[in-house]
Amino acid sequence: MERIIFHIDVNNAFLSWSAIDLLNKGYKYDIRNSYAVIGGDEQTRKGIVLAKSNGAKKMGIKTAETLYSARKKCPALRVYPSNYPVYAEMSKKLFELLSKYSPDIEVASIDECYLDYGKVKNLYGDQYEFAKKIQKEIYDTLGFTVNIGIANNKLCAKMASDFSKPYKIHTLYQNEIKEKMWPLQVEELFGIGKKTAPKLHQLKIHTIEDLAKADIKKLELFFKNQAALMIQSANGIDETRVISETSIPKGIGNEITLDHDIKEKQQLKQYLLGLSENVALRLRRQKKYAYVIVVTLKDQYFRRKSHQKKRKNATNITQEIYETACLILSEMEIDSVRLIGIRLDHLTNESNHQVSLFENIEIREENSELEQAVDELKNKFGISVIKKASLLEQKIDKKYFK
Repeated sequence: MERIIFHIDVNNAFLSWSAIDLLNKGYKYDIRNSYAVIGGDEQTRKGIVLAKSNGAKKMGIKTAETLYSARKKCPALRVYPSNYPVYAEMSKKLFELLSKYSPDIEVASIDECYLDYGKVKNLYGDQYEFAKKIQKEIYDTLGFTVNIGIANNKLCAKMASDFSKPYKIHTLYQNEIKEKMWPLQVEELFGIGKKTAPKLHQLKIHTIEDLAKADIKKLELFFKNQAALMIQSANGIDETRVISETSIPKGIGNEITLDHDIKEKQQLKQYLLGLSENVALRLRRQKKYAYVIVVTLKDQYFRRKSHQKKRKNATNITQEIYETACLILSEMEIDSVRLIGIRLDHLTNESNHQVSLFENIEIREENSELEQAVDELKNKFGISVIKKASLLEQKIDKKYFK
C-alpha cells in the first residue's frame, strides 16, 4: 500500500474563526479584509498579537509582537479579543468533517492535523483531486480556508502545507525533496527551532541541502543525539505513523494543563516527575512494560509537539521513565508551555532486560522492589499516601499529583 499523508492546516485560524463568529452575530464586515489582529489587553501594553489579517501583515505586523508595537506600525489597527470556546468549537467541526472520510486522523494542534490517505485511496481516488474536494467542502460548510500538504510521510506533508498560503495544495513526494525542499533556508525545516538555526549558520550550514549533506560526526559535537534526526529530516526521512484517537488507548498517557505558562525546563521537570509516577503506577497495575516514552508539550498558541525515545529495555520503573522523559525534554525547544504530558507506547508483557556493562543491576532491583512495596501501600491507602520528596517540596505540583 502506497504511503500518502495529508497535512491539513487552517489558514490564519484564530482570526478566521473570530471573523466567522462575528459575521454570524451580525457584524457588518469581515475583519479578515481589514487591518485587524487577535490579541490580549492592549491597555496594559503587555498584550501580544496572536493572529493578524493580511492587511496587518502588509503593514509589517508580526505574530507575538506587542499590541503597543503593532499599533505604532498601523494606527488604524483594530484589536479583537481571543475567543477560545469558539475556536474549540470550530476545531471540533473541522475534525468531525474530516473523520467522515477516514478514522486515521492525528490532531497536531487546535488548527491542524494529519490524515493517512493511503489507507482510503481506493475509496476516493487520486489524492490531489480529493484534496481539492476537501478544501471546497470545508470552505462551503464551515466558511474558512485550509492549506493541504501531500507527501509520503508526516514531515514532508507538514513542510508542503507551509510552502505558500492561503488556500493552496502542495506536494512534496520523495522525488521532489531535492527540487522543492533542499533550496530552502535551514530554519524553514520543521523541527529546527530559533535556537538551533543560528548554531547551524555558524557551522556554515545555511540551506536544508547543506544539512542533508552534513558530516554527522561533526554535527554530533554540537547537537549530540539530535544530529542524526536533523540530517534524516533534511533528507525527508520520517517513519513516524499517524496516531489517531482510536490508537492512543493502546498506550498509557497522562497530561496536565498548567495554572500558568512555564518557560523554564527545570520547572517542567517537576511535572514530569509526577506524571512519571502516575503512568508508571498504571503500567505496573497492568503488569506491562513500555519501550517508548513520549513527551508532549502544548504552547500558549495551542500548538502541540511531541518527541519520543525508544529504550533498549522495556521498563515500568518510575525513575527510568522519568530520566528518559527528562532527556527528551532536554532535546526539545520550548517557548511558553501551558500543557505537558507523558505517554508510554510499545507495551509488552515481558521486560527481557539486557544488562549494560555500566549498569548497577543491584540498584535497579532495589528500585523495582521498593516500587512494588509502595504500590501495595497505594493500593491499600490511596495513591497520595506516598510521594517523592522532590514533588512534595514543590507547592505547585501537589494538586496535580494526588
